[in-house]
This record gives sequence, structure tokens and C-alpha cells, in this order.
Amino acid sequence: MTKHDTPLMEFPCSFGIKAMGLATDDFEALVVSLIRPHVNDLNKGAVSSKPSKGGKYTSVTVTFEAESREQLDNIYRSVSDHERVLMAL
Repeated sequence: MTKHDTPLMEFPCSFGIKAMGLATDDFEALVVSLIRPHVNDLNKGAVSSKPSKGGKYTSVTVTFEAESREQLDNIYRSVSDHERVLMAL
């Protein structure tokens, strides 16, 4: 195996997805609802939120045990495609 064949990530691994959108009372729940169908178990403390300086936006980070690249691709697609999500990292 050459250095070019080495995968960037080894699974399973802890992984965090961050979604940003307008600060609303239900944005955190929305992000979790988009990720939950793809993740078997979200541990206590897996979700954190942080408002922007001006308070207009919020970022929600969900940390979970990623099982595969395909799982991550599906989660990013689900989160990024939602109209209320402005950006996903």
C-alpha cells in the first residue's frame, strides 16, 4: 500500500457534523432529525449549539460514531439539502 492508497479516515471513528442556519427555537431539533435516521445511537451530550455574535444565526454540532464514508455522505446530503440549513461542515 502506498501513501496514496491510505484512507484519510479509519472507521469507525468519532465525527462531528456542524450545521448553520437562522437562530430559531427548533433549529437544533431540525438538525438532529436530519441526522438521526443515519446514526444508530446519539449519546448524551452529542449535540451542542452556539449562537453567532449578533444572535441572528446558530451553529449546531452533532458528534457521533461514524461507521463509513457512505454514511457520512448520506448525512451531509440530508443536512445540506434542507432549505433551512445555510451551510454544513
